[in-house]
Amino acid sequence: MSVSAPRTVVVWCPDWPIAAAGVDPGTPAAVLHANRVVACSAAARHEGVTRGLRRREAQARCPELVVLDDDPARDARAFEPVVAALDGVCPRIEIVRPGVCAFLARGPSRYFGGDAAVAEVTLERAAGAARPAACRVGIAEGRFAAGLAARNADAPAPWVAVAPGETRAFLAPFPVRVLDRPELADLLVRLGIRTLGDLSALPPAAVLARFGHDGELAWRLARGQEERPLAARTPPDDLALAAELDPPADRADRAAFVAKSLADELHAELGRRGLACTRIAIEAETEHGEHLVRLWRHDGALTAGAIAERVRWQLDGWLTATGATGASGRPTAGISLVRLVPDEVRPDDGRQLGFWGGSTLHDERAARALARVQGMIGLDGVCTAVVQGGRSPAERARLIPWGDAREPEASPDTPWPGQVPRPAPAIVHAEPLPCEVAAADGGSVRVTGRGGCDGAPAYLAIGEGGNGEVAEVVAWAGPWPVDERWWDPPEHRRRARFQLLTAGGVAHLAAVEGGRWWIEATYD
Repeated sequence: MSVSAPRTVVVWCPDWPIAAAGVDPGTPAAVLHANRVVACSAAARHEGVTRGLRRREAQARCPELVVLDDDPARDARAFEPVVAALDGVCPRIEIVRPGVCAFLARGPSRYFGGDAAVAEVTLERAAGAARPAACRVGIAEGRFAAGLAARNADAPAPWVAVAPGETRAFLAPFPVRVLDRPELADLLVRLGIRTLGDLSALPPAAVLARFGHDGELAWRLARGQEERPLAARTPPDDLALAAELDPPADRADRAAFVAKSLADELHAELGRRGLACTRIAIEAETEHGEHLVRLWRHDGALTAGAIAERVRWQLDGWLTATGATGASGRPTAGISLVRLVPDEVRPDDGRQLGFWGGSTLHDERAARALARVQGMIGLDGVCTAVVQGGRSPAERARLIPWGDAREPEASPDTPWPGQVPRPAPAIVHAEPLPCEVAAADGGSVRVTGRGGCDGAPAYLAIGEGGNGEVAEVVAWAGPWPVDERWWDPPEHRRRARFQLLTAGGVAHLAAVEGGRWWIEATYD
């Protein structure tokens, strides 16, 4: 029996990672994860930059491209004011991901007088909180169709409301690639099924037999039906877990450390009952009695790490909110209690562990072990490295507590004059290695006060006084001169860095300061 999805409102902020980073919409910019573009601005797309491009190709298409690192915590923190602004439209708003949220349309539509009125009010409040970023609103049966309606909205009409019962006809012209299942979409196209209308016209039994569970889910989405009409159910009341914070936390990292143990305990209890959580309510109470609640949804089963990550994002969003204070803004006191409530669960049908990367069972075991060690020896006892701003490779790495989401002390996105260009070297020597760099005539290479060098590097000898084995330099780049803290005589430093490639195929990052040469790092 087919079950139509409930009418849903989706609010979509295009290119949200770019907006969250504070980049002007007219600036060509891209957010990269694992050296690939995951989001880009409209100006960058105009220059040919698209999602999935490698960094080198994206910069080749747009040389003035501003490159930003992927930071989901930053995106979630910036999105919280947008969600808070919509609390007056509907009290149960679920965040799909930073930049996209959804809520059921039935109640608000009755209150405001129809879908059009709901769309107008939602757009006005969301756009006011997201400015200067743009917002789009879509209303249709189900989150999938409503999301496509929002993406189909244009600036002159920034909202689209699909008439009740017309969702299947609305979805029919869209290509199958909008399902966000690349392998399935490629297979469907090769078989001549190019649109959602073609897919929805197939018999459900044939789809399930040929394409399996993924195909059946895609078929339901193409018809505007519920994704999981029979699986999702209301969880038992005794699954909710809470922890008191004494003293109350006014920083997200302190509260998130407690929430990590809650997430592990909750995930373990769900596993014992054979359940998987797809939507979780994150609740917090403050010393002044304020009660904060936010829903987070995930397309798959939420792992312990995913739950802890979303709790950290949400607590950070609440505690760093700007503007008004109170229930819809920043809390007026520290958080005294954190509660996790599975809002929607389904039978756990398992998941495929990572093969060429991704989350694996060993990753989760390692994370749990590190969390236990952290609990025994303290938050700062287990650390991981993060990238921050700086000129040398050693300055760009900083150790922070495992699982912490604090911002780097020096932003890696800020221009650093004299910084060595990417890629970063694979090995950064804890103690720089003394060396000597000589020109073809045997004289030591020196850097002038104007940033030039008095000879081309031709030979490199690693060792005190240049007594090590001499290697021929076949290629070099630089210098990158740095004049640091000129206003503080005791701390004033002047140095220059070179990239040197030897005949043996080994590349080094060398620095000269006060007439002495050092090897700071080595490239792989």
